[in-house]
Amino acid sequence: MKPTMTSNANLKMATGSVVSRDGTRIGYLKVGRGPSVVLLHGSMESAGSHTLLAQMLADAYTVYLPDRRGRGGSGPHRPDHGIHTEVEDLEAVINESGAQMVFGVSAGGLVCLEAVRRLPAIRKVAVYEPALLMDGTRHTAWLSRFDEEMARGDVGAALITSMYGLELAPSLLKVVPRRLLAALTNKAMNSEDRKAGPDAITMRKLAPTIHYEGVILAEMSGSIDLFRDVRAEVLLMGGSKGLGFLAPARDALAARLPHCRRVEFPGLDHGASSDPSNTNPSGKPDIVAQVAGEIAAFFGGREVSASGSQFRSHS
Repeated sequence: MKPTMTSNANLKMATGSVVSRDGTRIGYLKVGRGPSVVLLHGSMESAGSHTLLAQMLADAYTVYLPDRRGRGGSGPHRPDHGIHTEVEDLEAVINESGAQMVFGVSAGGLVCLEAVRRLPAIRKVAVYEPALLMDGTRHTAWLSRFDEEMARGDVGAALITSMYGLELAPSLLKVVPRRLLAALTNKAMNSEDRKAGPDAITMRKLAPTIHYEGVILAEMSGSIDLFRDVRAEVLLMGGSKGLGFLAPARDALAARLPHCRRVEFPGLDHGASSDPSNTNPSGKPDIVAQVAGEIAAFFGGREVSASGSQFRSHS
């Protein structure tokens, strides 16, 4: 039976930190009780982007929500940052928490997939729309232009470049001139900056992290066959309204992972598992509850929902 998920928004989030292998501090939020689960956020997000999902899992699990580098309580990226750094950061949190289960979203899901190849401590991994590419040339070609625009301080233009490059722009915006979109983005960031407190994680603060997302997407592109030997159980999730260019890799992963449960949610988009916000208006509590229910069932050893899903497991 699929568990009923309820929000525990009154539960207080504790804070903590660990030190990664290269000495960088990795901060995290923590909530709940029971076996530990590490929940790793995606791009343009931070540890606080999945508090709703964490609260819904908190009755059964102790949920750790790390800030990936360059965000919140964590230290900066290093010049040679790559997927190895991301895995080391996750490993530090796993060692602290004793977690054998991880959940990742988008780029965080990509990190979790690579971590399960390298870290035998991980027994189960759930990923929502992991940012794994069959061929990354098209969807990482934006990176050089992004870097040039960031270098000259044109953050709005850089954000628009990454949005177009990753096919995140709604169809309506594609007819709007890029210069106008960049100006509107800068205006929105200025407004957010004026209202934000000193510790707030704003779009402007998150913008530099997009470079490193592009780096790991390019690094892991075309690596599908590496996952044939993964022995851990994998819950592979996506949405019918998610990012279409990620779907082929999900299909390929499902065909290669030895122990894979596949769930495709009708009507969900790429940001469905995250808290609702100005930049993620589609993050709705009922959708999060559905995703949380699937994750709780998977981590608890129960079968995930048969509705809209496919199940396959083989040795």
